[in-house]
Amino acid sequence: MAVKRRAAGRPGPVRAGTVAVAVLVSLAAACWLAARHLGAEIRERFDGQRWALPTLVYARPLELYAGLPLSQRDFEEELQLAGYRRGATAEGAGSYMVNGSTIRLVSRDFHYPGGLEPGRAMAVRFAGDRLAALQDGDGRPLALARLDPPRIGSFHPLVHEDRIVLSRAEIPPLLIDTLLAVEDRQFYAHHGVAPLSLLRALVANLRAGRTVQGGSTLTQQLVKNLFLSSERTIGRKVREAVMALLLERHVGKEEILATYVNEVFLGQDDNRAVHGFALASQFYFRTELADLRPEQVALLVGLVKGPSLYDPRRHPEASRERRNLVLATMRERGLLDEAAYRAAQARPLLESEVHRNGFNRYPAFLQLVRRQLAGEYQESDLKSGGLRILTTLDPRLQRGVEGNLGEQLLLLGKSRGDGLLEGAVVLTRRETGEVLAMVGGRDPLLPGFNRALEARRQIGSLVKPAVYLAALQEGRGLADVLDDSPVELPGEHGTKWQPQNYDRRQHGRVPLYLALARSYNLATVRLGLEVGLPRVVETLAALGHQEAIEPYPSLLLGAVEMTPFEVCQLYQTIAAGGFFTGLRAIDSVMAGDGRLLTRYGLAVAQRIAPEPAYLLTHALQRAVSEGTAASLLSSPLRRLQVAGKTGTTNEMRDSWFAGFSGDHLAVVWVGRDDNTPTGLSGASGALRVWRAIMEDIPTSPLAPMPPQTIAWAEVDTAGYDTLPSAGGALRLPVLASSLAERPAAGAVQGEEKTLLDTIGGWLPWRP
Repeated sequence: MAVKRRAAGRPGPVRAGTVAVAVLVSLAAACWLAARHLGAEIRERFDGQRWALPTLVYARPLELYAGLPLSQRDFEEELQLAGYRRGATAEGAGSYMVNGSTIRLVSRDFHYPGGLEPGRAMAVRFAGDRLAALQDGDGRPLALARLDPPRIGSFHPLVHEDRIVLSRAEIPPLLIDTLLAVEDRQFYAHHGVAPLSLLRALVANLRAGRTVQGGSTLTQQLVKNLFLSSERTIGRKVREAVMALLLERHVGKEEILATYVNEVFLGQDDNRAVHGFALASQFYFRTELADLRPEQVALLVGLVKGPSLYDPRRHPEASRERRNLVLATMRERGLLDEAAYRAAQARPLLESEVHRNGFNRYPAFLQLVRRQLAGEYQESDLKSGGLRILTTLDPRLQRGVEGNLGEQLLLLGKSRGDGLLEGAVVLTRRETGEVLAMVGGRDPLLPGFNRALEARRQIGSLVKPAVYLAALQEGRGLADVLDDSPVELPGEHGTKWQPQNYDRRQHGRVPLYLALARSYNLATVRLGLEVGLPRVVETLAALGHQEAIEPYPSLLLGAVEMTPFEVCQLYQTIAAGGFFTGLRAIDSVMAGDGRLLTRYGLAVAQRIAPEPAYLLTHALQRAVSEGTAASLLSSPLRRLQVAGKTGTTNEMRDSWFAGFSGDHLAVVWVGRDDNTPTGLSGASGALRVWRAIMEDIPTSPLAPMPPQTIAWAEVDTAGYDTLPSAGGALRLPVLASSLAERPAAGAVQGEEKTLLDTIGGWLPWRP
């Protein structure tokens, strides 16, 4: 009997089966390990913080009360900045209506440091430029109401993404129903992948010869957004499907929905990616997601298919067609009846008054906020911690500063035949040091170089109040005689410094207050050298300057560089009567859930005694009434008795003015970025800007309370060579103790030889 023999080298059935099983086991093990790894990746992402949340920055809340200086126009602009929508009725949080001189609105809930303040209905009636009456929704008078503050900016994560995260309970049902009707009707039936949907999409794409349907479930889309790249390969699609199945195994449907709503990319705001429906609602409509109308919901859902293709601003016709297609689906699925469908279809894509949402609208101010936060918070906290910051910014005043600076720079440039002038403004509350507005250039929306914080320029005569304050602190008085005659100081290698007055004249014997009011250089140099340069440097430090200053004689005329913000700090101490408080842009910092983290309270320290502080303020008021800022006498500001000081640097390169009323302090700089001459003095340049800004601000007169040790006296003017042009008796505040012991006016303090004895010969004067 013949026996069949197996061919040499060929595996038998048993061995082949063993190999196949081993291969399958290996593949299964590899798949199991891969699935386990992917499952761990999914769990890690969903168990931890899913996104790097930006820090949100808010302006100050607007407090409303009867008698508040506030026009109806300004109030409506603030409502729009805060994302309120105007309609025929005020229904729902964040809405308002206008009926003649009355605005009815419903405010929104807001977490303040003291806790949650619920929104409320109210009616605000105006008369002229004042709030005449404030009532609640039932018509009862309200003593005080607070409008939730507008969001003015955010500090984004490094990936340039931004979003507002909502919980599942905060997502409107209409949005969920519309999203599922358009993107994934079988969402609650499948387990992450819908094979029939994929098959239908494949057939449709083959028939069309191009990709016309995606076939991906919401779960697959979320996986792609969270974990994968956008490459179109079979490998990526397989990985997407596997991860979608795993995601649905580890995470519930409702959490998947909420994550999708918060994650999906819906637009681009310059270099910032707009993610999630909540932020998209703000970006396109300035409206809370819960308050969207059906056609607005349809527009956002339509953007899921292609945010660039259906951008309502860039491609309005394509956007309208897509929106109306979604509206038709909503009607088909019973989400809208016929009347609501037709009404929604007839409405415009975007409201005519709605522009970009205004986030990061104030780059100069936001830079200051970031700088002041840097001492307590790390950069990673600001870009990913979801903090909420309440600031001191007043949007009404900010708009006025921006507009007036731009307009005045344009006028000043035209008068000189060029448009290269730049400027910066810092506006604060006089007593508290709160920064209410800041502009870093003629184009306030342009980020980058912030002249208010970064432009270090010589300050010219703005330094002189520190010189005179140093003298007043040593017992000198406003009536003391100063010698405004030529002075010559020896310099290095036989050089000489011979300062001159702005008008190239000498004025002889002048009262101390008038030398400051009219900014006499010669008298100031003599006074500063008599007081001593170290004492002047100490006074600048007491006023708030933190940088080291070399005690050169040229310091006395402003040969020291500062930014407008640093100058503002000096004058803040002067304006507050000698009480130093650091300029601050932040009120408080809260966590994303509303918990108070840091409160930036008012810290005050008395740096200057009340008497010299009061006398200096009076001298600066005289600079307006009879000095270099006398052009303000033709302004309505005349009745406010404002105080201020002009500043002009060599060759008219920099034009400055710093001044304050009873409520506000503003510092203005005008110049060129290349430091070439402008042809503008402090009075002809920066003062014009300051005047325009302050005339727009509701503010009170400057009426500082004199200390009890101050008395008013008539001064014998016989010993002066130069007096106020108004003539008549000279009445000045003086130290009461000095009335009986001070020598008569006209007695020059010291002799010429005393000057050189004081400075000790040669000094590096540094012009």
